Amino acid sequence: MGQTIYLVDAFSHGPFTGNPAGVCPLASEPSAEWMQSVAMEMNQAETAFFWPSGGGYGLRWFTPAVEVDLCGHATLASAHVLFTAAREDARPPGAVRFFTKSGELVCRQVEGGIEMDFPDESPSAVDPFSVVGALGVEPVWMGANRMDWFFELSSTEEVLSLRPDMRLVAELGKRGVIVTAGADEKPPPPYPSPKGEGIRTDFVSRFFAPQSGIDEDPVTGSAHCALGPYWAGRLGVSSVMGFQASKRCGYVRVNVRGDRVGLVGQARTVVAGELSA
Repeated sequence: MGQTIYLVDAFSHGPFTGNPAGVCPLASEPSAEWMQSVAMEMNQAETAFFWPSGGGYGLRWFTPAVEVDLCGHATLASAHVLFTAAREDARPPGAVRFFTKSGELVCRQVEGGIEMDFPDESPSAVDPFSVVGALGVEPVWMGANRMDWFFELSSTEEVLSLRPDMRLVAELGKRGVIVTAGADEKPPPPYPSPKGEGIRTDFVSRFFAPQSGIDEDPVTGSAHCALGPYWAGRLGVSSVMGFQASKRCGYVRVNVRGDRVGLVGQARTVVAGELSA
């Protein structure tokens, strides 16, 4: 029998929405070389690998090109697999702990999906520098955290119409580039809303990471560790709803709690199969 593997749409609100992730549940930790090869074969933004460890699960994430330190959507996909695909007697009782390069991450089943307890990755202001060549526009605020550049633009329309030069974006370094702006009440056409109904959103975003092998990520959970605290602070609230405006698009609820954030989203299994290699 081959190795079980899944394709899961994370932060999805309907068929073929959200961010697809490979999920590979294992009996023990394999070599990094093998995981990188599987991630390249899956050819998704990230493939997650987890195995039993210390009362929870070890968890690592790989793009087709590199290992990453933190990935939200593939963590959500992994928790979804544990909550739904495991034998009923092996399913975690409402919560699961993952041990990762970014510390312990706890995922819980809640109303509206799965909530992931992640670190706050708020951006700090940086000295302004020109990114008009890379983005085509100049931000109204510039910052960064340990992983990504963070640029606030002047309007929802600027975010939606952005056509970056991926070669120049890659030259900016870091893992990737977050762009964001305050949102309209609901996403404009052609972006869908769940069940055709408008959802009030507080901010919109997009995420570009050609330097990590992903030109544009569909929905980036880890980017919301920066986006959520930033917009919660701007709006004077503790809970915000984000809309990531890729072609597949998705919604992420962010609950800010001190130096932690709760990322809430839904997931659905699209493919379940076996690796023969």
